[in-house]
Amino acid sequence: MNPRVLRPRTVPPGSAGVPAGESLDESGSDSPHSSHITNVTHVTFVTPATFATLALLLLLLILTLSNTSAASPVGLFESTTDIGAPALTGSATYDPAAQEYELAGAGANMWAARDEFRFVWKKMKGDFILRTRVDFVGKSAEPHRKVGWMIRSSLDFDSAYADCAEHGDGLTSLQFRRTKGATTEQVLLAVTNTDVLQLERKGGSYIFSAARYGEPFTKGEVPALDLGDEVYVGLFICSHGSNRLEKAKFRDVRIIRPAWDGLVPYRDYLGSQLEILEPQTGKLRLIHTSTEPFEAPNWTRDGKALIYNISGKGARSGRLCRFDLATKDAALLDTGPAKKNNNDHVLSFDGSLLGISDQTEGGSKVFVVPCNGGTPKRITSVAPSYLHGWSPDGKFLVYTGKRGDSFDIYRIGSDGGDEVRLTSEGMNDGSEYSPDGKDIYFNSTRSGSMQIWRMDSNGKHQEQVTKDEFNNWFPHISPDGKWIAFITFTKDVPANDHPYYKQVYLRMMPADGGTPKIIAYVYGGQGTMNVPSWSPDSTKIAFVSNTINE
Repeated sequence: MNPRVLRPRTVPPGSAGVPAGESLDESGSDSPHSSHITNVTHVTFVTPATFATLALLLLLLILTLSNTSAASPVGLFESTTDIGAPALTGSATYDPAAQEYELAGAGANMWAARDEFRFVWKKMKGDFILRTRVDFVGKSAEPHRKVGWMIRSSLDFDSAYADCAEHGDGLTSLQFRRTKGATTEQVLLAVTNTDVLQLERKGGSYIFSAARYGEPFTKGEVPALDLGDEVYVGLFICSHGSNRLEKAKFRDVRIIRPAWDGLVPYRDYLGSQLEILEPQTGKLRLIHTSTEPFEAPNWTRDGKALIYNISGKGARSGRLCRFDLATKDAALLDTGPAKKNNNDHVLSFDGSLLGISDQTEGGSKVFVVPCNGGTPKRITSVAPSYLHGWSPDGKFLVYTGKRGDSFDIYRIGSDGGDEVRLTSEGMNDGSEYSPDGKDIYFNSTRSGSMQIWRMDSNGKHQEQVTKDEFNNWFPHISPDGKWIAFITFTKDVPANDHPYYKQVYLRMMPADGGTPKIIAYVYGGQGTMNVPSWSPDSTKIAFVSNTINE
């Protein structure tokens, strides 16, 4: 159809009240309120060329609005987009209540010299650790669909990159392209069907760690890969089919800024994150982050709050805080003159008293204060002494004492008195009573590595509980007496050390024996879970992880 063209009638300038050099409006009047047409003097021509121009402008407007929408943040990420122009448009959403991301994406492949996939990303520089748990949504006949973490030099389809990919058929690989337009290469990991994916950049090395939830990481690495300092970092999905969308859900998404080279422990500190884990279901929630470091959460007996100590070098270092789980507010706890508390603090079984380890008088000594704060009462006279447990009847405290060159477990009355040494072999720490009061659990190096041990409450019948290649610290018994949770350091950490800022596991095993299972993959260590941190109903564990909070 041809556009309608209106032919104008010409009125000489200066006639009908029109100033020279001007013309009337389309009503033929110099008044916008004229109700009748006198002389039509000006109508814009609408030609096919004009329509083409308008269509182009409309298309540009649509694209601009589309790009503006795509630039909207998605959870932790700056934006989301399709890479390589897949035939179908993908999407990325974040559910803050569930702390989950869902990606939908198409794409022919991510291989050779061209990639097509959906990407949710942010720009980053320096070293970092990326971790998530991921599951495909629904079944598919496509074995090569893939999900994972992506690190790219640019958003071009042929950019240099490194990714950690879990495929539909279970293949687990570290894929990379060394330069723009080069052919993709890959390192196959010796594990399949994983759902915990971690990709770390450390200098010019890219390290992929993967696991089936509950099992240790298996690793692959590509050294000397130059993607530039600033890179695009995020989650991806590729359907391996141009005309089909695949979906995946990502949870426990963590972007970690690790300790820098040259960090000096106990002088330099990272920020802290407070997390709550349901060990039976694996559900994990991040509930609080802070640039001010804090450590070692205790769960109050009413289940409403956590008590932790502030560390670092700030003005509040050494104070204790009560963190309200409903309001997410943290308030300082009054401990009188005892204001140099470390991460060894424990509530009595009835919740009325709080035992603390304070260094105000010099070396660490054990004190007791009311659970809501008050004047501290000193219990131990010898330093250093680091509290770890109350007896269920409230009559005794157990703690680690360094006497000479030896670290051993000691017991003392909760009102004070003479200390009783319970161990004598190896380095011993982390003592805690079982809920029935019959046993004391602790960790010891007497077998060569740091392992979990158990003894009668009087120190007799000491027996080893864990026997593996790791170094296991700080056993915590669930209030129902069924489970033992503890923190595990890998073999590269000396058996007698539990340092800050390491990649560690939280593990759990039945109290009556069995194989430990990993319940959380954590960047932390010292201060993560030094003290009893089970919820009163035995369904949750609170712990601290670390990152450079920006």
